[in-house]
Order: sequence, then structure tokens, then C-alpha cells
Amino acid sequence: MLRSSRVSGLKCPAGLNFHTANPCCSKSTKEEFSKKLANGPVLEDFLSGETTDYKGVLKLEKGEETRLRLPPWLKTQIPVGENYSRIKSQLRDLKLSTVCEEARCPNIGECWGGGTHGTATATIMLMGDTCTRGCRFCSVKTARAPPPLDPDEPKNTATAIADWGLDYVVLTSVDRDDLPDGGASHIAATVKELKKRIDILVECLVPDFQGNLDSVKTIAESGLDVYAHNIETVERLTPFVRDRRARYRQSLLVLGEVKKLNPDLITKSSIMLGLGETDDEVMQTMKDLREAGVEAVTLGQYMQPTKRHLKVIEYVTPEKFKAWERVGQELGFLYTASGPLVRSSYKAGEYFLTNVLKEKRDEKNSKERT
Repeated sequence: MLRSSRVSGLKCPAGLNFHTANPCCSKSTKEEFSKKLANGPVLEDFLSGETTDYKGVLKLEKGEETRLRLPPWLKTQIPVGENYSRIKSQLRDLKLSTVCEEARCPNIGECWGGGTHGTATATIMLMGDTCTRGCRFCSVKTARAPPPLDPDEPKNTATAIADWGLDYVVLTSVDRDDLPDGGASHIAATVKELKKRIDILVECLVPDFQGNLDSVKTIAESGLDVYAHNIETVERLTPFVRDRRARYRQSLLVLGEVKKLNPDLITKSSIMLGLGETDDEVMQTMKDLREAGVEAVTLGQYMQPTKRHLKVIEYVTPEKFKAWERVGQELGFLYTASGPLVRSSYKAGEYFLTNVLKEKRDEKNSKERT
């Protein structure tokens, strides 16, 4: 909710990821963009300590009832600092919810505090703080009939973002299966408010809308730049991890449809690791995403938000995450972010995608002038 929009269960289903990154806007090749990215924040900047000498248990055996102890590379600092307090106050004044709090995100201190790079990030959940689905990895509260939508939310969200002076923003949302269009028109209205007020790149991390392609079209044609929808886990585990209304093939269908509707959009998805999946299953999921036209993928560690939620079966090491990043590159993804604390929106990934999007914009403007 793999958002730096981030959540304990990796999903960040709804929200707004705002940050003040300063991407380069040169008309370089993708290889040059990668070099520029290498000079910016990388996964290791957000990790503390070495991991190769850790001797603790990282995986549960079949039938084991105990819980794994948190390895050192996943321990995070307590939320403190001026940025953290300021962001929390502003969000409350505008009556905006954050998935950072609702999903008990372990990265909230780093994101809201700005971290060592001074990049403040938060995730605002559009359409309220109550989801109609009950995925077993997510701690956002659920109800069959959540409160009605706030008609002022699109404008309030745009007001907040315009005030913070951002380059790239991620909007996510809870699932609202109680609404005829799943809330697609509400999300689209927020995108349009943003684009009307400021020059900004917008990513939307949205639900599957129960496979309603009209709702998918509403989002795809709203003026956004990146369309994100999370596959979450491998096909075998989907019925046990996600709500019964969220189906693996349905998610692939939605992602594939986006590229048909708007080929210029970058599509993006995320996978949680540590739920009992095999390497072959992760590989197949990545291949399925590529076949659906997905261009950016993130992989991160599932972290159990409360004792009522699914247990962590395995803590995947940073070294193995790095190996999956190489696999993503080999499969042809435009960008792969893979690491224990990576979430669906990831600072370094947004830095890279900003460069790509600005290059596309420059090329389009150049063609129009000629």
C-alpha cells in the first residue's frame, strides 16, 4: 500500500506520495539516466549495518507456529523531527488520511522526517481510510459500506500538493467496491485538479475495479503519467493473501488494458516476498507482468502489521533482493526496484521515472514544433 509510498504489507492501496526530489531534465539516453540515478539515493542508503554475518533464523519450516525475529536490516528509527510534525499537522488540517499511519508503515519516520537526503514523503489515501476489502496482509480497516466520499477531497489534495511544491506525486486509494465505478471518477478528478493547478508528474496506484474496464479507462485517460496496480503476490498464494475479489489474472487483465487504452503511459506493479512463494513462482510472476506490458516493477519484504495478519514465512536477504533486481533488468523492465524496505513507490525509482517521463515530454514537444 512494494509506497517512498510504503506500507507494512507492501501495498499502499491508496495515497499520495509527495517528495521534493530534484531530477535532471537533460535529453540523455536511458543508460545515462541510469548513471544519474546511481549518483542519487540507492537502497543501501536506507539500510543500516552489514547483513552477511547475520546468523538468525530467516525462514519458517512447514507447520512451524513460531514467529520469526526481525533481522537487523529491517529495523527502523522512531518517527521524529520537524518535517514529521509539520506534515502530520498539515494533513490533519486538510482532513486527509495517510496510508503511512493506517497501514502501520515501518518507514514512516524516514519518509515523513525526510531521512538523510531531506526528501519528505507521505502517502495520502484517497476516498477515506476504510476499505471494502479484507486482504490478509493489510491493516487498513475494512467495512462493507464505508462513509460516503468527501467531494472536497480532490481540491484539498491538490491544494496540499501545490503548496508543497513537488515534482512527482503518487496518488493511491482504498478499494471502494460499494461505488458503481469503484471510485475511478473521484481519483480522476484529483488528477485533473493537480494538472490544472501545477506542472507535475502524477502516478496513480489504483485498485483493480473488479475488472471494470470502463473504470480503468477513466483513470487511463485522466491525464496521469504512470498507471500502477499491484499484483501483490504469486498466483498460487493470491487466494490466501488477497481478498477473494482480487484475482491474479484480473490484475494482469487490467494492466494489459491500460497499455491498449494509452500506449504512452508507463505501467507499474509490485510484488511482496516472504509469504511462502518459490523462486520459480516469483520468476513466473515477473514474466507475466512483462507480457502484460508492465514497464516498472518493485519487489519488497512483506512485514506482518499485527498478530491478526499473515505471518512472515521468510525474511529475504538484501543479497537475494539484489539478484531479483538483476532478473528484472534481464527481463526488460524499464526500471526494477528490489530490496527489503522497497515499497510500490520508491524514491530512487521515482527519480528515474521522472527522467524518463521528462525525456518523453521533450521528444513529444520537439515533434510538435517540427
